[in-house]
Amino acid sequence: MSTLQNDLLLRALLRQRVDRTPVWMMRQAGRYLPEYRATRARAGSFLKLCMTPELACEVTLQPLARYPLDAAILFSDILTIPHALGLGLQFVAKLGVPDPNTELRYVMDAVRLIRRELNGRVPLIGFAGSPWTVGTYIVEGGSSREFSHIKAMMYNEPVTLHALLTLLIDSTTSYLNAQIAAGAQAVMVFDTWGGVLTPQQYREFSLQPMQRIVAGLRREHEGQRVPVILFTKGGGAWLEAMASTGCDALGVDWTTDLADARRSVQDRVALQGNLDPNCLYASPQAIRAEVGRVLASYGRGHGHVFNLGHGIHPAVDPEHAGAMIAAVHELSPAYHL
Repeated sequence: MSTLQNDLLLRALLRQRVDRTPVWMMRQAGRYLPEYRATRARAGSFLKLCMTPELACEVTLQPLARYPLDAAILFSDILTIPHALGLGLQFVAKLGVPDPNTELRYVMDAVRLIRRELNGRVPLIGFAGSPWTVGTYIVEGGSSREFSHIKAMMYNEPVTLHALLTLLIDSTTSYLNAQIAAGAQAVMVFDTWGGVLTPQQYREFSLQPMQRIVAGLRREHEGQRVPVILFTKGGGAWLEAMASTGCDALGVDWTTDLADARRSVQDRVALQGNLDPNCLYASPQAIRAEVGRVLASYGRGHGHVFNLGHGIHPAVDPEHAGAMIAAVHELSPAYHL
């Protein structure tokens, strides 16, 4: 594998010295980019886009051609594991863990291809959905506002829910380890729906499964540490507990001040975030001011990766994303003197 020319992201995730704050965006390869929409139209369907390594590689690299970003993130879907399982919740009891190198081979092929095409420019982040979040899609049969089915299961049939979560813990651990073996240089677990739980439920049904994944991950590859990022949307109250999982970094959404988050975790882990994605509808001057506020909120020192507090919206003007990235490049070096 080629030598990494820009390792700012990996150094920041491991709380090592950097000369500016690295920046990337959740969903940076996405519908706000006209070039993404063109590739997606050519693919014919979202699933085809995800399952064709050449196309997944093409869209992964598109934002890097446009912006001076410090990471690529694998273009894939949060539901690859249930797709490989052919779910069907009623089959959960009979299911085994999918082999990531057969049923999910298209993802590993994409990782290898992206690494080759990146040629050491920036690191590649692999990812998966958290067991709780993927479980909600399986039990609800899609996205939900109330989560009534999975919450009813949690109250009435906790043993059944734990069986599903155990299957997803084992599947996700092997899936992320396969991404690391294929070349992912950092991995992130997206817990989109952990924030809908009570504190006690969060610990039992979301945090504990993520902790078990972290414990099972391969943390060294190609002679380098592979940082692990956990992100619970709406998880600001639980950052201290999340920092004790053994992960290297935590994603923070825009509803928590980074200064408060940093106090909660006491610099035990790096923090990633946390500009409100809606800020990108504002003028470039307003975006620059908000970037300055986020950087000031984290403050001086290392261990900060600049990102949005959640994924970039499809209707955002690409020029505004560029203004955010330019502001991070301009304003962040002062915090690393």
